[in-house]
Amino acid sequence: MLWQIIHIIEVLFWLLLSASGAYILFYTIVSLIWRKPVSKLSSKVKSLHADHYYSFLVLFPAYNEDRVIVSSIQQFISQYYPNDRFHAVVVSDHMKPETNDKLRELPITLLTPTFEKSSKAKAMQYAMGQIKETYDYVVILDADNVVNSDFLEKLNEVCAMGHQAIQCHRCAKNSNNNIAVLDGISEEINNTIFRKAHNRIGLSSALIGSGMCFDYKWFKENVYKLSTAGEDRELEALLLKQGVYIHYEESIPVFDEKVSNKDNFQNQRQRWMTAQIQSLLNMLPCIPQAIKSRNINFIDKTIQQALIPRSMLIVFTFTMATLMTFISQVWCMKWWLLFLFICLSLYYAIPKELRNYSILSNILSVPMLVWKMILNILKIDRKNTDFIHTTHDK
Repeated sequence: MLWQIIHIIEVLFWLLLSASGAYILFYTIVSLIWRKPVSKLSSKVKSLHADHYYSFLVLFPAYNEDRVIVSSIQQFISQYYPNDRFHAVVVSDHMKPETNDKLRELPITLLTPTFEKSSKAKAMQYAMGQIKETYDYVVILDADNVVNSDFLEKLNEVCAMGHQAIQCHRCAKNSNNNIAVLDGISEEINNTIFRKAHNRIGLSSALIGSGMCFDYKWFKENVYKLSTAGEDRELEALLLKQGVYIHYEESIPVFDEKVSNKDNFQNQRQRWMTAQIQSLLNMLPCIPQAIKSRNINFIDKTIQQALIPRSMLIVFTFTMATLMTFISQVWCMKWWLLFLFICLSLYYAIPKELRNYSILSNILSVPMLVWKMILNILKIDRKNTDFIHTTHDK
Protein backbone atom coordinates (compact mmCIF):
# COMPACT_ATOMS: atom_id res chain seq x y z
CA MET A 1 0.00 0.00 0.00
CA LEU A 2 2.79 2.40 0.94
CA TRP A 3 4.63 1.76 -2.33
CA GLN A 4 1.43 2.37 -4.29
CA ILE A 5 1.04 5.78 -2.66
CA ILE A 6 4.70 6.61 -3.34
CA HIS A 7 4.29 5.51 -6.95
CA ILE A 8 1.18 7.69 -7.41
CA ILE A 9 3.01 10.71 -5.99
CA GLU A 10 6.03 9.98 -8.20
CA VAL A 11 3.86 9.74 -11.34
CA LEU A 12 2.02 12.97 -10.49
CA PHE A 13 5.34 14.76 -10.01
CA TRP A 14 6.58 13.36 -13.33
CA LEU A 15 3.44 14.62 -15.08
CA LEU A 16 3.92 18.07 -13.54
CA LEU A 17 7.50 18.33 -14.80
CA SER A 18 6.58 16.75 -18.14
CA ALA A 19 4.03 19.49 -18.83
CA SER A 20 6.76 22.14 -18.66
CA GLY A 21 9.13 19.92 -20.63
CA ALA A 22 6.54 19.31 -23.38
CA TYR A 23 5.94 23.07 -23.78
CA ILE A 24 9.67 23.69 -24.25
CA LEU A 25 10.03 20.74 -26.64
CA PHE A 26 7.12 21.84 -28.81
CA TYR A 27 8.36 25.39 -29.36
CA THR A 28 11.95 24.27 -29.86
CA ILE A 29 10.77 21.98 -32.66
CA VAL A 30 8.75 24.86 -34.12
CA SER A 31 11.86 27.06 -34.14
CA LEU A 32 13.82 24.36 -35.98
CA ILE A 33 11.39 23.20 -38.66
CA TRP A 34 9.09 26.15 -39.33
CA ARG A 35 9.99 28.11 -42.42
CA LYS A 36 11.99 31.20 -41.50
CA PRO A 37 10.43 34.38 -42.89
CA VAL A 38 12.66 36.62 -44.97
CA SER A 39 13.49 39.82 -43.10
CA LYS A 40 12.32 42.95 -44.84
CA LEU A 41 14.76 45.13 -42.91
CA SER A 42 17.89 46.68 -44.35
CA SER A 43 20.95 44.60 -43.58
CA LYS A 44 23.09 47.66 -42.94
CA VAL A 45 22.81 51.38 -42.43
CA LYS A 46 22.09 53.25 -45.64
CA SER A 47 21.42 56.91 -46.28
CA LEU A 48 18.19 58.19 -44.80
CA HIS A 49 15.65 57.02 -47.33
CA ALA A 50 12.42 56.24 -45.49
CA ASP A 51 9.16 57.56 -46.87
CA HIS A 52 8.13 58.53 -43.35
CA TYR A 53 10.07 58.99 -40.13
CA TYR A 54 8.04 58.11 -37.06
CA SER A 55 8.69 60.13 -33.92
CA PHE A 56 10.00 58.18 -30.92
CA LEU A 57 9.94 58.98 -27.23
CA VAL A 58 12.74 56.89 -25.68
CA LEU A 59 12.38 56.28 -21.94
CA PHE A 60 15.28 55.24 -19.69
CA PRO A 61 13.91 54.39 -16.21
CA ALA A 62 17.07 54.55 -14.08
CA TYR A 63 17.05 53.50 -10.42
CA ASN A 64 20.45 53.82 -8.75
CA GLU A 65 22.20 53.40 -12.11
CA ASP A 66 25.07 55.87 -11.66
CA ARG A 67 27.67 53.46 -13.06
CA VAL A 68 26.11 52.96 -16.48
CA ILE A 69 23.50 55.58 -17.32
CA VAL A 70 25.73 58.40 -18.63
CA SER A 71 27.66 56.18 -21.06
CA SER A 72 24.42 54.53 -22.24
CA ILE A 73 22.82 57.90 -23.02
CA GLN A 74 25.95 59.24 -24.71
CA GLN A 75 25.99 56.20 -26.95
CA PHE A 76 22.27 56.33 -27.70
CA ILE A 77 22.02 59.97 -28.78
CA SER A 78 24.44 59.29 -31.64
CA GLN A 79 21.61 57.53 -33.49
CA TYR A 80 21.67 57.56 -37.28
CA TYR A 81 18.18 59.09 -37.32
CA PRO A 82 16.81 62.64 -37.72
CA ASN A 83 17.43 64.43 -34.42
CA ASP A 84 14.02 66.11 -34.47
CA ARG A 85 12.24 62.73 -34.71
CA PHE A 86 13.36 61.21 -31.41
CA HIS A 87 13.78 62.41 -27.86
CA ALA A 88 15.41 60.61 -24.92
CA VAL A 89 14.06 60.96 -21.38
CA VAL A 90 15.90 59.71 -18.29
CA VAL A 91 13.88 59.14 -15.13
CA SER A 92 16.58 59.54 -12.48
CA ASP A 93 15.48 57.76 -9.32
CA HIS A 94 17.88 57.73 -6.35
CA MET A 95 20.90 58.70 -8.42
CA LYS A 96 23.76 60.93 -7.27
CA PRO A 97 23.70 64.72 -7.89
CA GLU A 98 26.95 64.50 -9.87
CA THR A 99 25.37 61.90 -12.18
CA ASN A 100 22.36 64.14 -12.75
CA ASP A 101 24.68 67.09 -13.47
CA LYS A 102 26.39 65.08 -16.22
CA LEU A 103 23.03 64.08 -17.68
CA ARG A 104 21.86 67.71 -17.77
CA GLU A 105 24.71 68.50 -20.14
CA LEU A 106 23.27 66.10 -22.72
CA PRO A 107 20.45 66.88 -25.20
CA ILE A 108 17.82 64.93 -23.24
CA THR A 109 15.05 65.54 -20.73
CA LEU A 110 16.01 64.67 -17.16
CA LEU A 111 13.24 63.91 -14.67
CA THR A 112 14.05 63.51 -10.96
CA PRO A 113 11.03 62.16 -9.09
CA THR A 114 11.09 61.12 -5.45
CA PHE A 115 9.21 57.89 -4.88
CA GLU A 116 8.48 56.49 -1.44
CA LYS A 117 8.61 53.04 -3.04
CA SER A 118 10.40 52.93 -6.38
CA SER A 119 9.48 50.77 -9.35
CA LYS A 120 9.98 50.80 -13.08
CA ALA A 121 6.23 51.11 -13.59
CA LYS A 122 6.11 54.26 -11.44
CA ALA A 123 9.03 55.75 -13.36
CA MET A 124 7.27 55.18 -16.69
CA GLN A 125 3.99 56.55 -15.34
CA TYR A 126 5.74 59.64 -14.01
CA ALA A 127 7.46 60.26 -17.36
CA MET A 128 4.23 59.94 -19.34
CA GLY A 129 2.59 62.41 -16.99
CA GLN A 130 5.38 64.95 -17.41
CA ILE A 131 5.91 64.77 -21.16
CA LYS A 132 3.41 67.05 -22.89
CA GLU A 133 4.46 66.45 -26.49
CA THR A 134 2.87 63.69 -28.55
CA TYR A 135 4.88 61.02 -30.38
CA ASP A 136 4.14 58.10 -32.66
CA TYR A 137 5.89 55.46 -30.58
CA VAL A 138 7.46 55.05 -27.15
CA VAL A 139 10.59 52.92 -26.65
CA ILE A 140 11.60 51.46 -23.27
CA LEU A 141 15.30 50.82 -22.62
CA ASP A 142 17.12 49.91 -19.42
CA ALA A 143 19.91 52.11 -18.12
CA ASP A 144 22.56 49.54 -19.06
CA ASN A 145 21.22 48.86 -22.57
CA VAL A 146 23.41 49.61 -25.58
CA VAL A 147 22.07 49.70 -29.14
CA ASN A 148 23.60 50.10 -32.58
CA SER A 149 23.55 53.45 -34.35
CA ASP A 150 20.86 52.17 -36.74
CA PHE A 151 18.52 51.09 -33.93
CA LEU A 152 15.84 53.71 -34.60
CA GLU A 153 16.35 53.51 -38.37
CA LYS A 154 15.49 49.80 -38.34
CA LEU A 155 12.75 50.24 -35.77
CA ASN A 156 11.20 52.86 -38.04
CA GLU A 157 11.00 50.24 -40.82
CA VAL A 158 9.28 47.74 -38.49
CA CYS A 159 6.77 50.37 -37.35
CA ALA A 160 6.01 51.08 -41.02
CA MET A 161 4.79 47.48 -41.27
CA GLY A 162 1.93 48.42 -38.95
CA HIS A 163 3.00 46.78 -35.68
CA GLN A 164 1.72 48.38 -32.46
CA ALA A 165 3.90 46.38 -30.08
CA ILE A 166 7.46 45.29 -30.85
CA GLN A 167 10.03 43.36 -28.82
CA CYS A 168 13.60 43.73 -30.06
CA HIS A 169 16.29 41.08 -29.75
CA ARG A 170 17.81 41.55 -26.32
CA CYS A 171 21.17 39.82 -26.02
CA ALA A 172 24.22 39.77 -23.75
CA LYS A 173 26.86 42.47 -23.92
CA ASN A 174 29.17 40.77 -21.38
CA SER A 175 30.43 37.23 -20.74
CA ASN A 176 32.97 37.83 -18.00
CA ASN A 177 32.28 34.66 -15.98
CA ASN A 178 30.19 31.47 -15.86
CA ILE A 179 27.14 33.16 -14.34
CA ALA A 180 27.07 35.90 -16.98
CA VAL A 181 27.46 33.32 -19.78
CA LEU A 182 24.63 31.18 -18.41
CA ASP A 183 22.44 34.25 -18.00
CA GLY A 184 23.12 35.20 -21.62
CA ILE A 185 22.40 31.66 -22.85
CA SER A 186 19.16 31.62 -20.83
CA GLU A 187 18.13 34.87 -22.53
CA GLU A 188 18.73 33.37 -25.98
CA ILE A 189 16.72 30.26 -25.09
CA ASN A 190 13.86 32.58 -24.10
CA ASN A 191 14.24 34.41 -27.41
CA THR A 192 13.92 31.12 -29.30
CA ILE A 193 11.02 29.60 -27.35
CA PHE A 194 8.92 32.53 -26.18
CA ARG A 195 9.52 34.99 -29.00
CA LYS A 196 10.80 33.61 -32.33
CA ALA A 197 8.94 30.29 -32.26
CA HIS A 198 5.71 31.93 -31.13
CA ASN A 199 5.78 34.46 -33.95
CA ARG A 200 6.46 31.73 -36.51
CA ILE A 201 3.09 30.10 -35.82
CA GLY A 202 1.24 33.39 -35.53
CA LEU A 203 1.28 33.84 -31.76
CA SER A 204 2.47 36.91 -29.90
CA SER A 205 6.03 37.23 -28.67
CA ALA A 206 6.76 37.55 -24.97
CA LEU A 207 8.01 40.90 -23.71
CA ILE A 208 11.23 41.12 -21.75
CA GLY A 209 11.24 44.46 -19.92
CA SER A 210 13.47 46.49 -22.22
CA GLY A 211 14.05 46.87 -25.95
CA MET A 212 10.28 47.29 -26.18
CA CYS A 213 8.39 49.63 -28.51
CA PHE A 214 4.69 50.52 -28.29
CA ASP A 215 2.21 52.71 -30.08
CA TYR A 216 2.39 55.98 -28.13
CA LYS A 217 -1.36 56.45 -27.71
CA TRP A 218 -1.85 52.85 -26.54
CA PHE A 219 1.01 53.08 -24.05
CA LYS A 220 -0.17 56.40 -22.59
CA GLU A 221 -3.66 54.99 -22.06
CA ASN A 222 -2.46 51.73 -20.45
CA VAL A 223 0.72 52.51 -18.51
CA TYR A 224 -1.27 53.76 -15.50
CA LYS A 225 -2.82 50.30 -15.13
CA LEU A 226 0.55 48.83 -14.06
CA SER A 227 0.80 48.07 -10.36
CA THR A 228 3.50 45.43 -9.76
CA ALA A 229 7.25 45.00 -10.22
CA GLY A 230 6.50 42.69 -13.17
CA GLU A 231 5.52 45.51 -15.50
CA ASP A 232 6.46 43.60 -18.67
CA ARG A 233 4.11 40.75 -17.80
CA GLU A 234 1.34 43.22 -17.03
CA LEU A 235 1.90 44.94 -20.36
CA GLU A 236 1.71 41.56 -22.12
CA ALA A 237 -1.59 40.73 -20.45
CA LEU A 238 -3.05 44.11 -21.37
CA LEU A 239 -1.97 43.77 -25.00
CA LEU A 240 -3.30 40.24 -25.35
CA LYS A 241 -6.60 41.06 -23.67
CA GLN A 242 -7.07 43.83 -26.19
CA GLY A 243 -6.07 41.62 -29.10
CA VAL A 244 -2.86 43.51 -29.90
CA TYR A 245 -0.21 41.30 -31.53
CA ILE A 246 3.37 41.50 -30.19
CA HIS A 247 5.98 41.30 -32.96
CA TYR A 248 9.50 40.01 -32.25
CA GLU A 249 12.22 41.61 -34.38
CA GLU A 250 15.31 39.41 -34.20
CA SER A 251 17.36 41.70 -36.46
CA ILE A 252 17.37 44.64 -34.00
CA PRO A 253 19.77 43.82 -31.14
CA VAL A 254 19.62 45.47 -27.72
CA PHE A 255 22.73 44.62 -25.72
CA ASP A 256 21.98 44.07 -22.05
CA GLU A 257 24.40 43.61 -19.14
CA LYS A 258 24.08 40.14 -17.67
CA VAL A 259 24.37 39.44 -13.95
CA SER A 260 27.77 38.09 -12.99
CA ASN A 261 27.58 37.25 -9.28
CA LYS A 262 25.44 34.94 -7.16
CA ASP A 263 23.72 37.65 -5.11
CA ASN A 264 22.61 39.63 -8.17
CA PHE A 265 21.41 36.40 -9.77
CA GLN A 266 19.33 35.57 -6.70
CA ASN A 267 17.81 39.07 -6.53
CA GLN A 268 16.97 39.04 -10.23
CA ARG A 269 15.35 35.59 -10.12
CA GLN A 270 13.43 36.45 -6.96
CA ARG A 271 11.92 39.43 -8.78
CA TRP A 272 11.11 37.28 -11.82
CA MET A 273 9.57 34.43 -9.80
CA THR A 274 7.45 36.84 -7.76
CA ALA A 275 6.27 38.56 -10.94
CA GLN A 276 5.49 35.20 -12.56
CA ILE A 277 3.29 34.07 -9.67
CA GLN A 278 1.54 37.44 -9.46
CA SER A 279 0.90 37.36 -13.19
CA LEU A 280 -0.44 33.79 -13.08
CA LEU A 281 -2.86 34.61 -10.27
CA ASN A 282 -4.05 37.76 -12.04
CA MET A 283 -4.55 35.99 -15.38
CA LEU A 284 -6.28 32.79 -14.20
CA PRO A 285 -9.65 34.46 -13.47
CA CYS A 286 -9.68 35.75 -17.08
CA ILE A 287 -9.22 32.30 -18.62
CA PRO A 288 -12.97 31.46 -18.99
CA GLN A 289 -13.50 34.65 -21.01
CA ALA A 290 -10.36 33.95 -23.05
CA ILE A 291 -11.64 30.46 -23.88
CA LYS A 292 -15.06 31.85 -24.77
CA SER A 293 -13.54 34.47 -27.08
CA ARG A 294 -10.93 32.00 -28.41
CA ASN A 295 -8.07 34.25 -27.33
CA ILE A 296 -5.32 31.68 -27.90
CA ASN A 297 -2.57 34.23 -27.20
CA PHE A 298 -3.91 34.96 -23.72
CA ILE A 299 -4.36 31.26 -22.91
CA ASP A 300 -0.82 30.49 -24.09
CA LYS A 301 0.58 33.37 -22.02
CA THR A 302 -1.22 32.06 -18.91
CA ILE A 303 0.30 28.62 -19.47
CA GLN A 304 3.74 30.29 -19.68
CA GLN A 305 3.27 31.75 -16.21
CA ALA A 306 2.68 28.23 -14.83
CA LEU A 307 5.89 26.75 -16.26
CA ILE A 308 8.61 25.56 -13.89
CA PRO A 309 11.87 27.55 -14.32
CA ARG A 310 14.15 25.64 -16.70
CA SER A 311 17.18 25.29 -14.45
CA MET A 312 14.97 23.91 -11.66
CA LEU A 313 13.33 21.61 -14.21
CA ILE A 314 16.71 20.15 -15.22
CA VAL A 315 17.93 19.61 -11.66
CA PHE A 316 14.64 18.19 -10.36
CA THR A 317 14.39 15.76 -13.30
CA PHE A 318 18.00 14.61 -12.98
CA THR A 319 17.64 14.18 -9.21
CA MET A 320 14.46 12.13 -9.57
CA ALA A 321 15.99 10.02 -12.38
CA THR A 322 19.00 9.22 -10.22
CA LEU A 323 16.86 8.47 -7.16
CA MET A 324 14.45 6.25 -9.10
CA THR A 325 17.40 4.30 -10.56
CA PHE A 326 18.14 2.99 -7.06
CA ILE A 327 14.47 2.36 -6.26
CA SER A 328 13.13 0.82 -9.46
CA GLN A 329 14.69 0.39 -12.88
CA VAL A 330 11.19 0.36 -14.38
CA TRP A 331 10.17 3.65 -12.72
CA CYS A 332 13.41 5.40 -13.61
CA MET A 333 13.12 4.98 -17.40
CA LYS A 334 10.47 7.67 -17.84
CA TRP A 335 12.58 10.07 -15.74
CA TRP A 336 15.73 9.55 -17.82
CA LEU A 337 13.72 9.98 -21.04
CA LEU A 338 12.21 13.21 -19.73
CA PHE A 339 15.66 14.47 -18.70
CA LEU A 340 17.03 13.61 -22.16
CA PHE A 341 14.22 15.41 -24.00
CA ILE A 342 14.54 18.51 -21.81
CA CYS A 343 18.31 18.69 -22.35
CA LEU A 344 17.98 18.22 -26.12
CA SER A 345 15.22 20.81 -26.31
CA LEU A 346 17.26 23.42 -24.48
CA TYR A 347 20.41 22.62 -26.43
CA TYR A 348 18.71 23.13 -29.79
CA ALA A 349 17.00 26.28 -28.51
CA ILE A 350 20.45 27.83 -28.10
CA PRO A 351 21.67 29.67 -31.23
CA LYS A 352 24.29 27.67 -33.13
CA GLU A 353 27.05 30.21 -32.48
CA LEU A 354 26.64 29.71 -28.72
CA ARG A 355 26.61 25.91 -28.78
CA ASN A 356 30.25 25.38 -27.90
CA TYR A 357 32.24 23.35 -25.43
CA SER A 358 32.40 26.21 -22.96
CA ILE A 359 28.77 25.43 -22.10
CA LEU A 360 29.91 22.20 -20.44
CA SER A 361 32.11 24.04 -17.94
CA ASN A 362 29.44 26.67 -17.29
CA ILE A 363 26.87 23.98 -16.48
CA LEU A 364 28.81 23.30 -13.29
CA SER A 365 27.37 26.55 -11.95
CA VAL A 366 23.77 25.39 -12.47
CA PRO A 367 23.26 23.41 -9.20
CA MET A 368 24.39 26.37 -7.09
CA LEU A 369 22.14 28.77 -9.02
CA VAL A 370 19.18 26.40 -8.69
CA TRP A 371 19.74 26.27 -4.94
CA LYS A 372 19.55 30.07 -4.93
CA MET A 373 16.26 29.86 -6.83
CA ILE A 374 14.83 27.30 -4.39
CA LEU A 375 15.68 29.66 -1.51
CA ASN A 376 13.79 32.37 -3.38
CA ILE A 377 10.59 30.30 -3.22
CA LEU A 378 10.57 30.84 0.56
CA LYS A 379 10.79 34.62 0.04
CA ILE A 380 7.98 34.98 -2.50
CA ASP A 381 5.10 37.17 -1.36
CA ARG A 382 2.46 37.31 -4.07
CA LYS A 383 1.02 40.52 -2.56
CA ASN A 384 4.35 42.31 -2.48
CA THR A 385 4.82 44.98 -5.14
CA ASP A 386 8.18 46.32 -3.96
CA PHE A 387 10.85 46.74 -6.61
CA ILE A 388 13.89 44.46 -6.16
CA HIS A 389 16.83 46.22 -7.81
CA THR A 390 19.57 44.26 -9.57
CA THR A 391 22.82 46.14 -9.13
CA HIS A 392 25.67 46.25 -11.66
CA ASP A 393 29.09 44.89 -10.75
CA LYS A 394 31.94 47.35 -10.70
